[in-house]
Amino acid sequence: MPDTDIDQVTIDAVVPVYGGWQHVEPCLKALASQTYPVNVIVIDDCGPDDTADRVAAAFPELTLLRNETNRGFAATCNRGIREGSADVVVLVNSDVIAEATLMADIAAAFEAAPADVASVCPLLTTPAGLVDSQGITADPTCAGFVRFHGAPLSRQNPADPIVLGPYGAVAAYRRRALDEVGLLDEGIFMYGEELDLALRLRAGGYGTLALDQPGGVHIGGASAGEGTPRQIRLAGFGRGYLLRAWGVLGTRHGAMALAIEAIVVLRRLILKRDASALVGRIQGWRAAKGVERPQIPAEGIDRSIGFRQSIGMRSAGYWSS
Repeated sequence: MPDTDIDQVTIDAVVPVYGGWQHVEPCLKALASQTYPVNVIVIDDCGPDDTADRVAAAFPELTLLRNETNRGFAATCNRGIREGSADVVVLVNSDVIAEATLMADIAAAFEAAPADVASVCPLLTTPAGLVDSQGITADPTCAGFVRFHGAPLSRQNPADPIVLGPYGAVAAYRRRALDEVGLLDEGIFMYGEELDLALRLRAGGYGTLALDQPGGVHIGGASAGEGTPRQIRLAGFGRGYLLRAWGVLGTRHGAMALAIEAIVVLRRLILKRDASALVGRIQGWRAAKGVERPQIPAEGIDRSIGFRQSIGMRSAGYWSS
């Protein structure tokens, strides 16, 4: 992107929706109240209620698209991305209430950043005021972790640990970089698609940066339900898909990946008597047959994360402790 004045950077905010008017309404109100001009594109993913009709009635100035079938997060976001044409694309979960200055902060960050910075990671908080996310980091097995989730705001750090790319709740991208490396992988229904895109952007030579000022509140778990068997299965699908697509098991960290996956699956089987984690990984592995990815990028992976730390990072209280 050539150097331009900040008011010349255009932004599309893409909001995938699947029911839940109670959180969709405040999300869209917050986007309509931004201090920076933003084109909001809402895509209803064949939701189970009348949320799309309510959006059309309450926000007639927004662009509303409707999927005829439930296509999943990646495919729904991609439809919204293709609908727009702005320099910057910001994916916004429908359970995020953005600060009024979020889009201005994102525009300023891209304006000040080098041309090879393709993504910006906002700092989000939980309703309790803790850190919800500040981008994602990844271990040598390409397992992604939401940075500082559950930690007090005083703990946030935009550079340490290494930031691989944005977390999907709010993720900002230069459109020209997406045009080069491709959009979200629609083979992944939900969970893991932003990690895959972050890896592809890094493999393409692009960098990222994280913001250090809170940009919004993320409720979390509004679509699939946090910790439900469905959510665990979908997350497992994404993990199995990426393990195969990126050839992780064929690297020198393959044994570490297998050992960690065995622990994760067995723990769920024993403690919850639930096979969702195993079933999801098997389904994801099968779905990734024939999917080709470039070599795992040298930049953006935190190679200091070892076996024990990777296991620990999967615990709910890791960042708070």
